[in-house]
Amino acid sequence: MKTDLTDTTSSKINKALVLGRRAIGTPAVGMVLTLVIVTDEENAYDALKAANEASREHPSRTLVVIKRVSRTPRDRAQARLDAEVRLGADASTGETVVLRLYGEVVDHAQSVVLPLLLPDAPVVVWWPVNAPSDPANDPLGALAQRRVTDTYAAEQPIQELTARADAYTPGDTDLSWTRITPWRSMLAAALDQVACEVTSAEVEGEEFNPSVELLAMWLADRLKVPVRRSKSGGPGLTSVRMETNAGPIVLDRPDGSLATLSIQGQPDRAVALKRRDTAELIAEELRRLDPDDTYATALRFGLERLDEEAATTAPATVVDTVVETVVEDVVETVEEKAPAPKPAPKKAPAKKAAAK
Repeated sequence: MKTDLTDTTSSKINKALVLGRRAIGTPAVGMVLTLVIVTDEENAYDALKAANEASREHPSRTLVVIKRVSRTPRDRAQARLDAEVRLGADASTGETVVLRLYGEVVDHAQSVVLPLLLPDAPVVVWWPVNAPSDPANDPLGALAQRRVTDTYAAEQPIQELTARADAYTPGDTDLSWTRITPWRSMLAAALDQVACEVTSAEVEGEEFNPSVELLAMWLADRLKVPVRRSKSGGPGLTSVRMETNAGPIVLDRPDGSLATLSIQGQPDRAVALKRRDTAELIAEELRRLDPDDTYATALRFGLERLDEEAATTAPATVVDTVVETVVEDVVETVEEKAPAPKPAPKKAPAKKAAAK
């Protein structure tokens, strides 16, 4: 069941939800949380599809906030809120409200969303793209217990990961961290099978993949050993190798689907380690709504390591300036000490021919 509301208010949207539940014969509210998706028109369809699939495991009221950018001052003066209410089969097992904000309403999205939140239920805000630099201090993020971002969707994922570490607040999480949950579980289980001491590790994956960086941070933080980061053609994470005093432990996944676990003294084992889609990642994040302390520790460790490297490494611009200055001084000194060239000898004037 779909209901379109043009130039509406939050009160009218709530009334449409009540009438819609009565029309389909489910007057009671059976949702366990409110999921707020903040996105643009281009990515709204994929995000809502993932949320609907995740709602089969976590029935929720999904609020999709689409901020329409005003192109002219006249458009900005025309503040308007349009809504699309979906219930029943059109909203999977929950309720869906698609909110399109125009004009000045864009700057007050929290005032539109607040009356639509389920009472006495947790709130999760998810930014599939264009997440704010500080999610906890964002007006919509301040309404939530959990704030989900995805650094992999950023233009510069590694720089975005550093910003996430700098502005971390309990309740923040990242889908790039969720993607490595099977890897962390498999590596921990492998170490439980062998009584050994890890001396070093190596993580191999795509060059600008934040999940690879997060896994390396987690290993370095937990094992207290140096972790080498190497590049591969992907897809995503491709291999983890841990050197131990009992032999190497290798988890290799070259095709993004099936991995091979190799432990010294044991036969190789095939492990299902496929790359998961967004719906599975969101469903996992909705299973626990308390702060993820392991993620916070790995982020802080990575930020401290980056700060140490920046403090011990001279900026390239300074080095280049010093080199250029030294070269210029040497050139000037050589030119001053070089002997002046001797003037060329003058030619004698030609004799006049004898008169006849």
